[in-house]
Amino acid sequence: MGKITASIYLSLDGIMEEPGLWHMPYWDDEMANFQRDVFYGTDALLLGRVTYEGFAAAWPKMKGEGADEMNAMPKYVATTTLVEPQWNASFIKNNIAQEVTKLKQETDQQFLIYGSGQLIRTLMEHNLIDEYRFMVHPVVLGKGKRLFTEQGQRSLKLVGVKTTTTGVALLSYQPSE
Repeated sequence: MGKITASIYLSLDGIMEEPGLWHMPYWDDEMANFQRDVFYGTDALLLGRVTYEGFAAAWPKMKGEGADEMNAMPKYVATTTLVEPQWNASFIKNNIAQEVTKLKQETDQQFLIYGSGQLIRTLMEHNLIDEYRFMVHPVVLGKGKRLFTEQGQRSLKLVGVKTTTTGVALLSYQPSE
């Protein structure tokens, strides 16, 4: 059975929106290694539409470590609006949870979600995420899109913790159920 890992940049107050505007001052080798470990253990990406559009606009132009792998990797995109898949993508248009469940059951692939808050919340509601990799930055943003909204209580089990030299907590959790 396939597994899904969600890799998420967060502020201390749970904001995940536009990390490119606030996370770079905290980037260091430890964060790079944390991200590299999850990326190179991945077979395919699961993305929401907004994250997919941002990545598809940027990654094909990139060179260097990870660019070829990212561009070649299959991408499954949750969208109701996009019609022409590009950048090695397939669209999931209806019943996201059901389609992702089917993907997990039909393969042993390791799926990775970057960003994509709405997709993560949908999959979380259906207990489809196997691991969460949070990079909690020492910054309070005060406003923006939150990862956790009013979904009800969730219990997670801490399976890894490290603090970077820049003060970012690298936390790995799995569902406790």
